[in-house]
Amino acid sequence: MHALIVSVLFINTNNTIRKYLVLFLLYNYNEINLSSTFLNKRWIEAQLSTYKHTRNFNLPLHRKQHKRMKTLKQTVTATKILSVDIGGSNIKGTLLNEEGQMIADYKKLPTPSPATPDKVMATIEQLSKNFPGFEKASVGFPGYVKNGVIVTAPNLGSELWHQIPLAERLSALLQKPVRVVNDADMQGLGVVSGKGLEIMVTLGTGFGTAVLYNGLLLPHLELAHHPVTKTKDYDTYIGDKEMERIGKQRWNKRMMRVIDILKTVFNYDHLYIGGGNSDELTFKLDNNITIVNNKDGIRGGARLWNQPEAK
Repeated sequence: MHALIVSVLFINTNNTIRKYLVLFLLYNYNEINLSSTFLNKRWIEAQLSTYKHTRNFNLPLHRKQHKRMKTLKQTVTATKILSVDIGGSNIKGTLLNEEGQMIADYKKLPTPSPATPDKVMATIEQLSKNFPGFEKASVGFPGYVKNGVIVTAPNLGSELWHQIPLAERLSALLQKPVRVVNDADMQGLGVVSGKGLEIMVTLGTGFGTAVLYNGLLLPHLELAHHPVTKTKDYDTYIGDKEMERIGKQRWNKRMMRVIDILKTVFNYDHLYIGGGNSDELTFKLDNNITIVNNKDGIRGGARLWNQPEAK
C-alpha cells in the first residue's frame, strides 16, 4: 500500500494530490515498513520541512492531527541506538531512543559455542538486522574492557578474547559508531540516579560490579576476582555454582557479609543489585539498596553515549 502511494507521488504532478499523499505518509510514518518501499528518512524529512505548517495543506485537521504534526519531526529525526548485551547463554538486543526508552521489542540469539570473536560478532550482525535504522550501537561485554578493547572474558574464554579491539571491529562490521563496556557498567549507567557515589552489582554466574560518581562511570574494577576468603574470590564465593552447592540459606548469609564489606570499603550513597540471583535475597535491605531487573538497566545503552570518550 505505502509503496503504491510513494510510486504515485513520484509520478504525479498535481500539487493537491501530492499534498494529500505526503500528509498521509507523514501521519503514518511509524507504520511504514521502509524496507518494502524506496521511501527513506531523508526524503520524509524533506517533505516534513516543505509541508510542516498546516496552512501549506489548506486541509481541515483535527486537534490530535495538529499535535501529531507538531511532534512528527522529533519522531522522524530521533537518534536510534542499538543496545546489545552479550551473555553466556544469549546475545540480546533492542532499540533505544536518546532518553533510553525502548522503541523496539527485545530480540535474542544463542551465544555461539565456542564463543570466538568472529562468531560472536557475526551473531551481533545478524541480530542487528532486526533493528533497521539504528545510528550507533552500545555493547555490554561480560569481562574487562578498556577503551573498547577486551582484556579478559572469563565466561567466554579469555584466551580467545585477549586484546581484541571489539569496538573497532564491530564498528567496521556494522558501519556505525560503536562503544563497548563491561556489562555491569552499562547496566549501572541505566539505573543510577546520578547523585553521589553509586554502585551496581549483578548476581548471576559471577559477581559483576560498576562504580559511578554523580552519573559518571568510573574506571572498571574487577572486584569479582578480588579475594574474599583465603581460598575464594567473590565469583567463587557467591556465584551461581556456589549457591547451588551450599544452598540459599547459607548463600544469603554470605551476601549479608558481602554487602557489609561494600559498605565499609565504599561508603556508598546507593547500592543497586541486579542479575538473576537478586530475586533469591531473603534478608531485609537498607533503604539505600534497590533491587533492579535487566530491563531497568537497558537505558544504559543510551546513557553510554553521554559519557566522556576515552582518550
